[in-house]
Amino acid sequence: MIAFPLLGALILLTLGRFTNRWGHLLGVAMSLASFVVAVLAFFELIGFGEEQRRKAVELYDFIPGMVKMGLLIDPLSISFALLITGVGSLIHIYSIGYMAHDEHRRRFFAYLNLFVAAMLLLVLADNYVGLFIGWEGVGLASYLLIGFWQFKPSAATAAKKAFVVNRVGDFGLLVGMFVIWTTFGTLTFKNLGEQITAGQTNGAMLAIGLLLLLGACGKSAQLPLQSWLLDAMEGPTPVSALIHAATMVTAGVYLVVRSGAFFFPEGSGAALAVTIVGAATLLAGAIIGCAKDDIKKGLAGSTMSQIGYMMLGAGLGPAGYAFAIGHLITHGFFKADMFLGAGSVMHGMNDEVDMRKYGALRKVMPITFVTFFIGYLAIIGFPLLSGYFTKDGIIETAVHHQPILGWLAVLGAGITGFYMSRMVFMTFFGQKRWAEDAHPHESPLVMTIPLMILSLGALGLGAYLVLSNRLMLFLAPAVGLPEELPHFAPFAPSGLATLALVAVGAAIAWMKYGRAEVPAVQPRGSFLTTFARRDLYGDALNESLFMRPGQWLTRLAVFFDNRGIDGLVNGLAAGIGGSSGRLRRIQTGFARTYALSILIGAALLTGALLLVGTI
Repeated sequence: MIAFPLLGALILLTLGRFTNRWGHLLGVAMSLASFVVAVLAFFELIGFGEEQRRKAVELYDFIPGMVKMGLLIDPLSISFALLITGVGSLIHIYSIGYMAHDEHRRRFFAYLNLFVAAMLLLVLADNYVGLFIGWEGVGLASYLLIGFWQFKPSAATAAKKAFVVNRVGDFGLLVGMFVIWTTFGTLTFKNLGEQITAGQTNGAMLAIGLLLLLGACGKSAQLPLQSWLLDAMEGPTPVSALIHAATMVTAGVYLVVRSGAFFFPEGSGAALAVTIVGAATLLAGAIIGCAKDDIKKGLAGSTMSQIGYMMLGAGLGPAGYAFAIGHLITHGFFKADMFLGAGSVMHGMNDEVDMRKYGALRKVMPITFVTFFIGYLAIIGFPLLSGYFTKDGIIETAVHHQPILGWLAVLGAGITGFYMSRMVFMTFFGQKRWAEDAHPHESPLVMTIPLMILSLGALGLGAYLVLSNRLMLFLAPAVGLPEELPHFAPFAPSGLATLALVAVGAAIAWMKYGRAEVPAVQPRGSFLTTFARRDLYGDALNESLFMRPGQWLTRLAVFFDNRGIDGLVNGLAAGIGGSSGRLRRIQTGFARTYALSILIGAALLTGALLLVGTI
């Protein structure tokens, strides 16, 4: 699985322009080959008994005496591998059409392959060191892809911002690994599972959980490390679909679920911290999504919110793991569907991203509209579609275990109904608001066929995973089972409240953006609107708390270095040099001067001796 896309990236990057004609085809072929291997591994895995569905492959001694590099195929890792390679391959195919006129298309596919290989290493590694290498690999690939159009200053800046913010989270993961090693003497998942006892509680366990959570917040754009995600929309739209919807931003959820033993010792606050971060982020992302006119940034706010739901589920332990992973998988389909649908709209609208300049596109882009609309219904939790089963499962479980956070998640669902309906109405309904040079048209089949396949996953995948607890029972060998298996309750109070709020949100959106005329210029709005448009002042907060003090600290350090350290060294050198220059003047070269000096010196010495003698 890992070797195919890694080989594709190596060929495309080393052979360079010689692969321009067929490089994109090689990139697609390598991703599809990886998907085939993942499917074969999945069927082989389910052929074993439940207790045997954990197959480790040792490769070599990576750090002798510390860790062996190996891969692990179990229900959790193979679920991610299927998502990464399956959805990733569809995005590769879509990119053939989307990037058709880009002169650097071959390099783009090389970066896509590199990302897939790194993400697969992240989820297939059987130890934290291998996971960290993949973790850094997807960070590198995302930097390259976000800044792919580096001639745009905004894209270059966004890539650097994503890289720097993720380094903060990566530092947390790295220190967490150090604490794991010093506490348990191993970094291998299997060995850790054998050493961590059921009732173990101590400061080290809490520290490990919080440090791993910090790493997860960086990669999954959760509060307080969410500021990079919306800027990352500067990359090509397939990048947004692959990295910032379907795979990379879900790595934090994988880390929390894989490291569940560190979050759920009795009495630990790490799991509570995960649920609080998830609930806060799902609300923050939803509020941000309400005020964005850029269609990609609106979807990015939605991604941030939906990952928050997953983190909330992951923080609930075995009772929420299956719903979190199930929502992760279905979200990979319907969010990739909508991101690629947004790319299809941009493709037909001269790369315009402002929804105020769209309107009535359903008539000229019917396939894009239908597939996007299916994704929209799935994400708002329309009954019987994928999101209805997975997201409502998270909400119901949260209401049962953490009532306050659960009802906040219900509120978030209502806000989701508003901002996603706003996006659909502004883009596909109402009156034409196109620019004079815009000639919207349906995208070619190489772009619309992936949309159709992804929309099928948005339609029925959630029901298949959740009903009869299929996914929960499948994941059990890797993550365990709750004490009592849940039963899907369509008429639970939380479920009915969720549907009611979603309907209210959609109705308000229709009144404001579907039925009423959308102004061409963004209205000023209230303080709350400005608050959302500026991403809840996340950038301003980072600037005031970290960037400005960092600047002052840097200037102080430079001043101290120049005036203090360099001043002391330079002053000492200048003093010695000046003294030497003055002493040098007594060396005249005349014998009479030296004789006079000797006479004066002898007289002074004699006088001193006589003085000492009288005393």
